[in-house]
This record gives sequence, C-alpha cells and structure tokens, in this order.
Amino acid sequence: MLNKFREAKRLEIESLHKDFAAGRIPAAFRGERPSFIDAIRAKGPGAIIAEFKPASPSRGVLRPDANPLDFADAYAKNGAAAISVLTEHKYFKGTPDFLFMMNGSGLPLLRKDFIFDPLQVAMTASSPASAVLLIARMCDDAAHLKQLVDIARMPGLTPVVEIFDQADLDRAREAGADVIQVNNRDLDTLQTSLDQGRAFIRQKRDGELWICASGVSTRAQVEEMAALGFDAILVGTSLMEAEDPGAMLAELTGAR
Repeated sequence: MLNKFREAKRLEIESLHKDFAAGRIPAAFRGERPSFIDAIRAKGPGAIIAEFKPASPSRGVLRPDANPLDFADAYAKNGAAAISVLTEHKYFKGTPDFLFMMNGSGLPLLRKDFIFDPLQVAMTASSPASAVLLIARMCDDAAHLKQLVDIARMPGLTPVVEIFDQADLDRAREAGADVIQVNNRDLDTLQTSLDQGRAFIRQKRDGELWICASGVSTRAQVEEMAALGFDAILVGTSLMEAEDPGAMLAELTGAR
C-alpha cells in the first residue's frame, strides 16, 4: 500500500517541482496558526484529535457528501483539541482546500497526507495548517526525515512523525522528532491493533508528545490510552461513520 500511496503523489510532486523551477513559490500563510502542541497539552492526556476524511483505503467512502464546514463546527463545539484533515485525493477523497474551509473552527489543523518531498512541506506552509504529518517509513533515511522536520519548523508548523515499528521510532528520534504518532494500522497490510500503542508508549521520553492513532472508538479506549501515557488520541473512521459525529465526539471527550 505504501508504494501505491507514493505513486499517487507522483504527478503532484512533479507539478510542484515544475512550479518551483519556474519561480512560482507559494507564499507562507500569514494568518494565525494556533499552537498544535499547546492545544493538545491543554486537554491532555487523552485529548481528542478529530479527523475529517470522506473515504479510506480499507473502507471506501465513509460518508457521501460530507461537508467539512459542518464537521469543523461539530468538532469545535464538542471538545476536540485539534482537527486532522485528510488532503490526499485518490484514496481519501481529500483536498488541501479542506484546510482553508475548516480554518474557521479556530482549532489547530493537522494536515494528513503522504508527504515525503520538501516542496510538499512548503505547500503545507502556504495553508492554515498548524501541523503536518510525516510518515517515518516513507522517507529514505533519518537524514531525509530530518530535512522535512526542519523545513516544517521554519514557518511554525509542528512536524508530527508517524511510526509503526521500532525502526520507525529510531528514525524519528534520529531526525529530531518530539511529536510521535503511533499508527495502530499497519499501512502495508491495513490491519489494526491497539496492541501497537500499548507496546510503544512504554518508550515515551520526557518532553515528547505522543498520539495514538487508529482503532479507537469508545470512551473506555480513550481512557485506557490516556492512562498509558498518550497525550492525544486521533479518531477518524468512527466519527465519520457516526449518525451524529458531534454527539459521539462529546462521548469520547467525556463532555457528556
């Protein structure tokens, strides 16, 4: 699957490089970027990062005609600390436009996509995103990942580095990452297990912020992951499929 995800970004990256060579460099976003880390710390441990994704590779279309404005409003009103926004089109039916559409929520936005080229990070900096997801295993080595981490930090983006195995965690730390997201879904097989989070949180270090992603759908699971040491829990599919996403989010956050 990772190779498919990488290939899906090929034309986009080629276009970015052509624009860059022609001197068409996007200006950095000049509006406010709410602090992603501060928002998580304020509501953690166990803060909820609510995700907006119209589709997924494993489930297909999750919610036909999902309106990002409605979701942004529901997430802001029901206790989310931040919003994860899928911008990948082929597999998740996303678009970078969602970042601008959901910016009115006032919550920090995490751009979630398959980002492994420096110009993709530069494009993210031209949006209202407060953070950008970098998947450790999509980078060639720690030096490649460090380049992306450093570029993200320059305009004030928080680099969130996603891991699945020990090699990923080692690479993330060598690259200087201090926000670690454990993906409970193996992107090679798309199988999910919370045992991933349960195992890796034992390696959390002082000063690091850790996020548990995928497979969480109940308040009891949120409480368990928080008790283990996760600062935040990213919840996507279950919110997108819920009859009332706002009400489900309120349950997850403990607001009701």
